[in-house]
Amino acid sequence: MQNFAVFNSPSNINYGRGAFEAIGTTTAQKGTKALIVSDKMMNKLGNVSQCREHLTKSGVESIVYLGVESEPTDIYVAEAIDMFQKEECDVIISLGGGSCIDTAKSVAVLVSNGGYIGDYMGGERVAKMKAVPHIAIPTTAGTGSEATDVAVIQDTKNDVKMMIKQPAFLPEAAIVDPVLTKSAPKHVIAATGVDALSHAIESYISRRAHPMTDIMALSAMELIVNNITKAYEEQDNIDAMEQMIRGSLQAGLAFSNASVCLVHGMSRPIGALFHVPHGFSNAMLLPAVLEYSKNSAIRRLADLGRIFRPDLNNESNEALAEVAVTSVKRLCKQLDIPNLNEWGIDNNAFESAVSKMAADALESGSPGNNPKVPSQKEIEELYHVCFNYNFTSEVGLK
Repeated sequence: MQNFAVFNSPSNINYGRGAFEAIGTTTAQKGTKALIVSDKMMNKLGNVSQCREHLTKSGVESIVYLGVESEPTDIYVAEAIDMFQKEECDVIISLGGGSCIDTAKSVAVLVSNGGYIGDYMGGERVAKMKAVPHIAIPTTAGTGSEATDVAVIQDTKNDVKMMIKQPAFLPEAAIVDPVLTKSAPKHVIAATGVDALSHAIESYISRRAHPMTDIMALSAMELIVNNITKAYEEQDNIDAMEQMIRGSLQAGLAFSNASVCLVHGMSRPIGALFHVPHGFSNAMLLPAVLEYSKNSAIRRLADLGRIFRPDLNNESNEALAEVAVTSVKRLCKQLDIPNLNEWGIDNNAFESAVSKMAADALESGSPGNNPKVPSQKEIEELYHVCFNYNFTSEVGLK
């Protein structure tokens, strides 16, 4: 039995304003022709052309795949692989949100190791060959995927979100520039911001947390809690976004090494069956799951309570854990996070899917990292609580 901790990260991370300019020199160290995995919005904003200009100045050729339109799917992965191979590329750049990054991660692994992306779920197939060099450039302050060895890909045939975690999926380099987040609309800032907060909280309360991940998780929680409402309400506040994207990066480093818990386990089936974006589905679940988990994570949730309310530092851990849960609820309300019903999910369709979603959540393995490990029945009950969840209430599932 392994009794030591492991902390993995990209080999180099460039972060801060202007870091995007390093894409040319960084890529030139790893290859001569790049496939850029991005989306139409990044192209429209000029970020793709700017990326290509930096590459050209460093002597790197490039082609572009803009097929990513929503949550990442096995179809996007197959299309991008086909383009990579036909164009004889030797390095991959992802430019966009988590969907672009996770698609590129999958391409990088499959080009070297072969097979279908679903083969790698649950460790059924392990990537033994080194992945193609992948440089990840996030444009949202949320997923932290640029710093993780996790890819979440939709199996379009079976309506399952596959959570794949293997060292080969970790990008070789990350470029984190807050200037690239300036175009994000308010609802994206809210969803990705709570997603990043979920990563930080779950990595801190995870049964697999260790001192190195704790450092990153605590810093991430503080950065996000103190800046998310500023970023949401003042979209031109680059200072707030700089702190948010740094918090997202640190949260990514934390959960990649400590793993996520029940929120993410329950979130993926909602995304797979009802096509709710990952950030929103996490935000819809986070308060209720924290209520459920609270009594098994008093001390650690108390630390979160102190971040929200430093003026209550001398209160008991029990009181501060309650502060943490209440503060997360209020934050979601401030950010206009809807519950599942308000999102527009049909009640009958939801009821029919609850059993499958709970089973899929358990199968993912993430609920097993939760401080309070749930049964399938408890997960089903939590889904029901979340469907009409009241973010203003002070009492929820115990």
